[in-house]
Amino acid sequence: MSTRTLIERRKQALGPAYYHFFDEPIHLVKGEGVWMWNSDGRKYLDCYNNVPSVGHCHPRVVDALCKQAGTLNTHTRYLHENVILVAERLAAKLPGRLSVCMLVCTGTEANDLAVQIARRVTGSRGVMVTEASYHGNSDLVGLLSTDGYPASERPDWLAVIEPPNLYRGPYREGEADLGGKYAGLAQEGIEGLQGRGHGLAALMLDPIWDNNGPLVAPPGYVEQLCADTRAAGGLVIADEVQSGYCRTGDHWWGVRHYDVTPDIVTLGKPMGGGHPIGAVVTTPEIAASFAERTSYFNTFGGNPVSAAVALAVMDVIENENLLENATRVGAYLGAGLRDLAGRHETIGCAHGRGLFWGLDLVKDAKSREPLSRAELRHITTLLMQEGILTGTSGRFGNILKIRPPLVFSRENADQALDTLERVFGRL
Repeated sequence: MSTRTLIERRKQALGPAYYHFFDEPIHLVKGEGVWMWNSDGRKYLDCYNNVPSVGHCHPRVVDALCKQAGTLNTHTRYLHENVILVAERLAAKLPGRLSVCMLVCTGTEANDLAVQIARRVTGSRGVMVTEASYHGNSDLVGLLSTDGYPASERPDWLAVIEPPNLYRGPYREGEADLGGKYAGLAQEGIEGLQGRGHGLAALMLDPIWDNNGPLVAPPGYVEQLCADTRAAGGLVIADEVQSGYCRTGDHWWGVRHYDVTPDIVTLGKPMGGGHPIGAVVTTPEIAASFAERTSYFNTFGGNPVSAAVALAVMDVIENENLLENATRVGAYLGAGLRDLAGRHETIGCAHGRGLFWGLDLVKDAKSREPLSRAELRHITTLLMQEGILTGTSGRFGNILKIRPPLVFSRENADQALDTLERVFGRL
């Protein structure tokens, strides 16, 4: 079947709300490790997909899924050891008293439940997020995702603050006390919520600020932001859906790059290596306070098949030393991207850490005017035609996102860097 025919069938069957990558979409039929193949048998290096965190179709993950699916699948109103093992192993990898796990199916569900918990435990309603953030697409979490709708439609229980973007934000690289300056912006948001009678239930913190970069915060920023949140009576929710599971290198969790321990951690995409599972992890005290007011149940959250997959993913990360790989290869890739930025004026800067990087693309290096979404889409199309799959992000739609599976090697990084060099050299 032709790609054009499949596109037309998709439009009819799925409707206009769906979109696809690239000027002309590709029809993918197979994945293995860091590679994907289209319907014509062409091979692509996947530099974008963090969902298959341990690589596409890892045999150990596939085997765990198939074996458990052929044995039993049910829900958490019955006992099953897989479900308990997932919770125990997550708790062992998290800091402080983060030890009680509620299993869900997606990152959206995890963030939705986390905010519900924070509101019920604190008695406040207000939530603070960063500008142009993305935390999911439920009715509640969609309102926290400030990149998705006009500012004029934001609810008055929402406080929106600037992310710590040292290239494009109000305070920039080289200025003094950047952490204090960015943290100071949050006070206005907290005071606004208090003045409107909502109080502060939670700070929703994406430790990599994916939709703005990804970014690395200046010293002291995250620590002060969390301290101010708690002083106002709120809880700190670390949204690790994007940054978790070794993605940022050096640590399993993005928030561990800073000297803070959140009150709640939310997980999603990487937990299942391509299979839908997510989690909310909190302290025994917060979990008990929430349970005084309500019970929790999710038909598919924590089913034995998903739990078996999640256990296999953790096994692969540990047995194949993928945290060390993300740290080592991520440093190599980052150095190459920064070198690339120094030689091509279209690349304003390269920022990120581990195996999570963004290139801020500009029309003019001096003014920092961002490339348009259409221009960036054309660049991702050129890269795809050269055999490299990337993504897009950013407040202005001008960030070239590079976020490969954790099995990405130094040789893969060299191929990606060589391809980027060729494409940017032609612009």
